[in-house]
Amino acid sequence: MTEDTQQRVPQPIRGNMGGTDPGPRNVAVDLQNPNMLTRPETDSGTLPNMKFSFSQASMRLEEGGWAREVTQRELPIATTLAGVNMRLNPGAIRELHWHKQSEWAYVLTGRCRISAVDQEGRNFLEDVSEGDLWFFPAGIPHHIQALAEGVEFLLVFDDGEFSENGTFLISDWFAHTPRSVLAKNFGIAEENFTSIPESELYIFNGSVPPPLESDRVVSPSGDVPRTFKHRLLAQEPIRTSGGTARIVDSTNFAASTTTSAALVEIEPGGIRELHWHPTNDEWQYYLSGQGRMGVFANSGVNRTFDYQAGDVGYVPFAMGHYIENTGSTPLRLLEMFKAPRFADISLVQWMALTPPELVRHHLNLNGVVMESLRKDKSPVFR
Repeated sequence: MTEDTQQRVPQPIRGNMGGTDPGPRNVAVDLQNPNMLTRPETDSGTLPNMKFSFSQASMRLEEGGWAREVTQRELPIATTLAGVNMRLNPGAIRELHWHKQSEWAYVLTGRCRISAVDQEGRNFLEDVSEGDLWFFPAGIPHHIQALAEGVEFLLVFDDGEFSENGTFLISDWFAHTPRSVLAKNFGIAEENFTSIPESELYIFNGSVPPPLESDRVVSPSGDVPRTFKHRLLAQEPIRTSGGTARIVDSTNFAASTTTSAALVEIEPGGIRELHWHPTNDEWQYYLSGQGRMGVFANSGVNRTFDYQAGDVGYVPFAMGHYIENTGSTPLRLLEMFKAPRFADISLVQWMALTPPELVRHHLNLNGVVMESLRKDKSPVFR
C-alpha cells in the first residue's frame, strides 16, 4: 500500500459511531463504495445487493474478441434482464445464431454490421455506430461483424437467467447433424460437408466486410417491415437544469416490443430525482462518471449503493430511488426495462398534483416547500 493510499484509507466511522478497520481488507473496493462502508444515517434494514461490476465477470476469450456477462447468477436480484458486454476485433464475427430471448443492444465504441431474417423470409442488413441501438425479437436469426475499427457493445436480454453460453449456433447445429441428413436437406452430395467445423465457432476472425450496398442480398419477400436499427444519439434529448434523457421504446423504435430504455446524463452535482417505475424492474448500465443510488423498499428499509463505469445496477419493481452524480464529470447511464413502454412516476409531480393541504398535513411542510411544489409540476433532473 502506497503512502498516498494509506492517507486515504476510509474507515467505517460516522461521528461517534463505528470504529477503525485495521484489516485484512480490500481498500480499493472500499474506496469505490463509501456508502456501503459508512452507510448514510437514513439507510435502514437489509436489502439485497443491487450492484455487480462487469470487471468481476468471467471473461470468455476467443480468437476474434471476448465476451462477459452479468446474469441472475452474478446478480441474483436481477430476474427480468441479463447483460452481455462483447468486443469484436476488426472483421471478427459473432456467428449466425438465434436466442429464445429478445436482444437489445447499444454500441459503446466502434462500428459493426448486423443482419437478420424474419419468419416471412424478409431480410435486414445495416451498419451501426457508437450510440446506435439494435433489437432482434426472440427466435430471429442474426449475426454481428466488426468493421475496420472493431466494435464493443452491450447486449441486454429479456430474461435474467439468459446466458451467452446457451444460444443456438449454426456451426453447432451443423456439427451435430448427420452429414447424410445435411446432404438430403441441401440436395447435394455428402462429401461436400467434409470441412464443416467440428464444434461451435461463437466468435471467430474474418475479413472486414465490403461496402454495405455490395453486401446486400435481395429477398423476394422484401425487407423487414420495421427496422431493427435505431439512432439513439440522433434523438433530441429532454433537457433540464440537471441533465438530459433520451427515452426509447416501442413508440419511437417500433421493433423494440419487449424492451424500453432511457439514456440518462446527470451533470456534476445533479440528481435523477426521487421516483419509481410502476410497470417493471429497472436494469442499469453505467457508461461513465460516478454516482450513488439510494433505494427505498418500504417499512423503513433503505440502502445506498455507489456506481462507476462498467457497473450494473438494479432496482426491483416499484421501489423508490434516486441517482446522484457524486463526481466532477457527467454521469451517464442506461436505464432498461422489460416493457414495451418507458414509465416512471415523479415524487415531486405526484405531490404537486395532489391537494396542497393534504400534502402539508402528511409531511408538516413549510411554506417554502409548498410554494416550490405549486410552481413545479413536471418531472425533472435537479
